[in-house]
Amino acid sequence: MQNDDDNEQIGIRRGKLADWRQGGQAYPNDFRRDALAADLLASHADTSAEALDTQPVSARIAGRIMTRRLMGKASFIHLQDQSGRMQVYAQRDVLGEAAYEDFKRLDLGDIVGVVGTLFRTRTGELTLRAQTLTLLTKSLRPLPDKWHGLQDAERRYRQRYLDLIVNDEARRTFAIRSALVTGLREWFVRDGFLEVETPLMQPMPGGAVARPFVTHHNALDMTLYLRIAPELYLKRLVVGGFEKVFELGRNFRNEGLSTRHNPEFTMLEFYQAYADYRDLMDLTERLLGDLARRVLGTTELTYQGQSIDLGKPFARYSLTGAISAYLPRATPALLADSDAVRALALELGLVVKPGDSLAQVQLELFEKVVEEQLIQPTFVTDFPVEVSPLARRRADNPALTERFELFIAGRELANGFSELNDPDDQAARFQEQAARKAAGDEEAMYFDADYIEALEYGLPPTAGEGIGVDRLAMLFADVTSIREVILFPHLRPER
Repeated sequence: MQNDDDNEQIGIRRGKLADWRQGGQAYPNDFRRDALAADLLASHADTSAEALDTQPVSARIAGRIMTRRLMGKASFIHLQDQSGRMQVYAQRDVLGEAAYEDFKRLDLGDIVGVVGTLFRTRTGELTLRAQTLTLLTKSLRPLPDKWHGLQDAERRYRQRYLDLIVNDEARRTFAIRSALVTGLREWFVRDGFLEVETPLMQPMPGGAVARPFVTHHNALDMTLYLRIAPELYLKRLVVGGFEKVFELGRNFRNEGLSTRHNPEFTMLEFYQAYADYRDLMDLTERLLGDLARRVLGTTELTYQGQSIDLGKPFARYSLTGAISAYLPRATPALLADSDAVRALALELGLVVKPGDSLAQVQLELFEKVVEEQLIQPTFVTDFPVEVSPLARRRADNPALTERFELFIAGRELANGFSELNDPDDQAARFQEQAARKAAGDEEAMYFDADYIEALEYGLPPTAGEGIGVDRLAMLFADVTSIREVILFPHLRPER
């Protein structure tokens, strides 16, 4: 929201722009830089002042004015480009009287190009002595106050461009996210996976239990859904003979907003034939350790003051084993007793519906009581069939599935399982989901007859996994809100 001071400054800056337009071409695009600030600072970190004097180094840089210190015959500014900041020294005797006066009329936020030579100031700071200085873009609006920065979280999310201009930490966070996404892609390609793309608009949402976004295709006159997961399409590709596939892309779920949930989010999903969920747990341990070394330079990271080590073997518990370990009152005997489990859940203040099964109450206990305590990397396995409609049953206990979820810092980061490749079993589970949907469960799955037909051609024994890229970025960047790692998160309309 603008105040009177901002309006006054905008008026002054527009006056300067009008003068600039009269003096020549506005917003020129003929300046070409040959260096970035960080590269100059790194390549000449050990170059002495004497060496720079005897062997001058020329450079052309461009960026936004972030600080300025104006004096009579000489002044300093700091320019910020995508790599960082560099100090620039402007002298009246070098630039000339008219050019120096123009320089002094520049404002914070203006984008300029500078040609000059490097030297060191008395304090030893590497600086570019300007020989020419060109205004490239006039900033008509004042930047946020340099001392208070841009601290209103909602304004930071709505005006991410301002956040990136003034907040070093925001730029660092998104650089980490970019390196993470690149690292994921390169890791899977190196491991022999084929990157593919599957539809974002689907005639039937599937692959997860979630409420979809609905749209309409006019030409085809049909209802379509933004995908909630690419899973069923990726497994169709495994049927077709692509035995190791992955996709990095957006998913959409028409659900609530929170520090952990955004309706549009990024997932990595991958599938490998002739593997099971244990193979993928081993793969995930290697993957996250390798990514941490690549992106952060270490497998030991700090998240909200807690030390987390991605280089050690991850802990592994069954679902009921995790509940017993972190809620000692919930003994194995108690967890096998429906009435006792229900009574414990109610005593702890959990929401339990009259028709909830033993498995559903166990899952509620786990999600509400145990999850937040899983700080170090922990795999939780053996989820019940009724909450795992796409996972393979355990051969020794058909009531459970070969499924795992990975938790770090108290939140789920990955979900994987040995895939259900029995078309009859899958059809029966789809029918159960369809019955739930008919009874009013908007998140239940549809019966996907085409996917069943694909399974009837034969899906080899396969394991698949989804990893939440946004949550992984939160972990690596040490932030608590998913909005900090999404450049343009969804927000309620401004009043």
